[in-house]
Amino acid sequence: MEKLEFVRKWSINTYKCTRQILSEKLGRGSRTVDLELEAQIDILRDNKRKYENVLKLAQTLSSQLYQMVQTQRQLGDAFADLSQKSPELHEEFGYNSETQKLLAKNGETLLGAINFFITSVSTLVTKTIEDTLQTVKQYENARIEYDAYRTDLEELNLGPRDANTVPKIELSQQLFQMHKEKYDTMRANVSVKLKFLEENKIKVLHNQLVLFHNAVAAYFAGNQKQLEQTLKQFHIKLKTPGADAPSWLEEQ
Repeated sequence: MEKLEFVRKWSINTYKCTRQILSEKLGRGSRTVDLELEAQIDILRDNKRKYENVLKLAQTLSSQLYQMVQTQRQLGDAFADLSQKSPELHEEFGYNSETQKLLAKNGETLLGAINFFITSVSTLVTKTIEDTLQTVKQYENARIEYDAYRTDLEELNLGPRDANTVPKIELSQQLFQMHKEKYDTMRANVSVKLKFLEENKIKVLHNQLVLFHNAVAAYFAGNQKQLEQTLKQFHIKLKTPGADAPSWLEEQ
């Protein structure tokens, strides 16, 4: 009996919500709108798409840089081998070998900074922002339920009041109040999460953008000392090539 009652209530609720959604799409039903909150939600969704694009580009850059570093290291080894086997060009091959190995070393350091950037921003997008969007989804579902039961109550209040309709109106009022409280709670939850998300996003992106800029600038300026100092500043430790873990980094 409990299961049957649960299914009955679920079916009624689903029917009311489906009717409300169709009514809104057809332009017949009214919809409760919090303009300020929905504008913030739209901005969040738009930012998520833009951050995902930045991540995709950063991952492409990381992959391309990794391939270049591997080529430079192999080229350095090839020059070193020729330096030993070509006495007449020993110095020339040697200079080129040292240059390529130094470039490879600096490339690995830059790769560490870029991968750390990717990991941090990915966590922000796939976990922090996604968690907030899940709360937004719950809020939007609560809004549909609230409007569905509000519409029911309004329709009943427009009709006659007699011995048959008064109990229905009273029950409808109770259900409306219950869903209104749920809607108000979810709206407050979304507002709080959006506020905390904005604070966290600014902090994370500030640090990661500074890291990305400083590392790239130092690499292309050929400033090895500044490049290594940037990784120390953000507590990034490079893994030894060939280690078990696939990542080049580990955060202290």
